[in-house]
Parts: sequence; structure tokens; C-alpha cells
Amino acid sequence: MADEKRVAIVTGSSSGIGAATAKRLAGHGWRVVVNYSKSEAQAKQVVADCIKAGGEAIAVRANVAQDAECRKLMQAALDKWARLDALVNNAGTTKFVPHANLDDLSAEDFQRIYATNVIAAFQMSRACAAALKKTGRGAVVNVSSLASFLGTGSSIAYAASKGAVNTLTLSLSRVLAPEVRVNAVLPGVVDTPWMTQGYGEERFAKLAATYRAVAPLKSTCSPEDIAETIVWLIEGAGKVTGETIFVDAGMHVATPR
Repeated sequence: MADEKRVAIVTGSSSGIGAATAKRLAGHGWRVVVNYSKSEAQAKQVVADCIKAGGEAIAVRANVAQDAECRKLMQAALDKWARLDALVNNAGTTKFVPHANLDDLSAEDFQRIYATNVIAAFQMSRACAAALKKTGRGAVVNVSSLASFLGTGSSIAYAASKGAVNTLTLSLSRVLAPEVRVNAVLPGVVDTPWMTQGYGEERFAKLAATYRAVAPLKSTCSPEDIAETIVWLIEGAGKVTGETIFVDAGMHVATPR
């Protein structure tokens, strides 16, 4: 029946990992809320791609750092399809600052990064909890980072925020059980415009080359690689909750240099 088709919200899904996840879910017949904060044109393109893939989709603008916007986003899913089966907390931000440059990070930088990376994931999970529980088999996937484990990445504030996401995942997996499973994926270096713009093309190319040389699987990741695991955590993995799963070509077990 049409009304039994499953519904997902993917935050920050106008590009990168979020867009890849939305399109993969759509390809599996899901209805998807494509969330964006700035790039309406990109979000509409993702919606078109989702429909082409065989699913249904709508684009909803919302700044998930704001609680009222999170509730608006949740309500958009219910107003359109009257159910919610999965939430992917993918929206994220950073400031690209070498870790040694302590004076280049301010309290305001931390507050802005935590608002989007941590508080938003909490607020979205809270807003969606009742609807997810109603299905009896809801799923939340938080997009964390290898940086949370290694203390690396675009900045100290970013790495710390993703460490907080991991802890949030553990807490939510307890309080939303047994109706809702909550897990996190920890991507390594992913080839996205966000990375090339942040680091600059030349610097990112060097970073990626070094990563491939060190990682056991000798590769970086694509957004589709991450989306594959996210969708598996949503559709399968029926007895998996509270997990933080690395999708990093094995970098977290690489021999230290």
C-alpha cells in the first residue's frame, strides 16, 4: 500500500553525503525529506534525482541549529506522508584551522560548530522521537567523523564536536530503545566539494594522497560509500544500536607514523 512506504528525513542533504543518502534511500523506494539551509537549487536537484531513482521527495528549508526549525522539518514529513521511519543527522559545519593555531579558534567558533553538529542532532532526534517510536522500528543515524577518534580533521572544535556526537549516540540509543535504534557512522576522508573548498584543491589533493598511502585499504571514500552504510543501518542491522561504525578504508587501525 502506498501509505506503507517508509519516510526519512536527511538533514543537510543538498550535497555530499546527505544527498547521496537521500538518493540511495529513494532508489530503495523511500519517501525522503531533503533538508537544506542555503542552496535551494541544489536541494531541488536532489529531489529530482530522488524521484528519478524511483522514490518520492520534497525539499524543506530549515536551520537545524534552531529547535523551532527542527520541529518544522519533522512536521513537514508528517504533513506530507503522515509517518516517519528514519532520521539521518547529517548536517554539519566547521572552521578550517590547523590544530596548532590555538588562537585562531574562538568561543564563538565552538558555539557555532556545536550548534550545528551536536545540538541540532539532539534537537532533531527529540523532535522526531514520538513519530519514530510509533512505527516500532525507527532508526536514527548520526554522521560523525574519524576525527572524533583520532583528534584530527579540519579543526579542534570540529573533532571535539564529533566526539560529542558519539556520546550523544550512546545516550540516545538507550533512551529511544526498544522502538528506535540509534547508531553513528564515522567517515574518514571523503571526496566532496565541502572538503576541496575548505582545504583548497591543492592541499586537499595532498591530504588525500597521504591518506591513501597510509590507510590499509589504500583509498579515500566517496559520499556513496558512506551512504551505503547509513542505509544499511536504517534498513537492516535490526539488532545493532549504540554503535559507532568507521567507514574510513581502515584508517582507524592504520599503523601510526
